[in-house]
Amino acid sequence: MTDPTPDEVLPDDAKSAPSDRAENGPLDESEANAVRPYVDLGGVKLVPRDGLQLRLEIEEGTKRVVAVGIDFSGSTLQVQPFAAPRTSGLWHEIRAQIVEQIRTQGGEIQQRDGALGPELVARIPVTGGEAGATRVARFVGVDGPRWFLRGVIAGAGAIEPDAAAAIDEVFRSIVVVRGTTPMPPRDLIPLHVPAGATQAPTGS
Repeated sequence: MTDPTPDEVLPDDAKSAPSDRAENGPLDESEANAVRPYVDLGGVKLVPRDGLQLRLEIEEGTKRVVAVGIDFSGSTLQVQPFAAPRTSGLWHEIRAQIVEQIRTQGGEIQQRDGALGPELVARIPVTGGEAGATRVARFVGVDGPRWFLRGVIAGAGAIEPDAAAAIDEVFRSIVVVRGTTPMPPRDLIPLHVPAGATQAPTGS
C-alpha cells in the first residue's frame, strides 16, 4: 500500500479548479442557468454586464476567432477554451510551459495561489518600447469537465487586489460550451462572432 500523494507533488495531469467551480464558475454548459441571457460566442458564453466590452481576436490567415478579449473596469482579460480529457487536467502542465516561455523571453515569473487556484504573475519585457520597459500579466486557468479555460489578465487586474477580484469574477461568470464533437486535448474549442454583431475587419 502506497502513501497518498501530497498536494505539492500532484501529478501533472491532475485537475486544477476552485472547489466551488460547479456552483460559482467557470461553469460547464450543463451546469448553467438555461434561462439566463448570455452573449453566445460559440465555445464560451458570457453574462452581459455594464461597462464590459468584448473584442474578438481573429487569426489573419484563417479568419477564425482564436480568443475572446474582455475589457472591464481598467482590466483586460483574454480567454481561450480548449478541449481536455474527461478525467485529467491541463493547467499544471501548461503552467510549466508558460514559465519556460516567459523566462526564454527574458521575463520574470512567479507562481502563487489565487482565488482560482495556482496562477502565474509575469513581468514581461516590452518589445519596441523603452529600454527596460516591462508589462505585468497574470495567467489563470481552470480545468472543467472535458475542457480547460485559460485567461491572461493585464491592466489593473494584474496588480491591484480589488481590480483582480473584479476581473476574476468576470472569468468565473463564463460558461464553456464543449459540445459533443470529438476533439484532441489542447485543441481550441471553436469560437464565433455573436449573432447580430459586425465583425471588425483585420488589418488596416
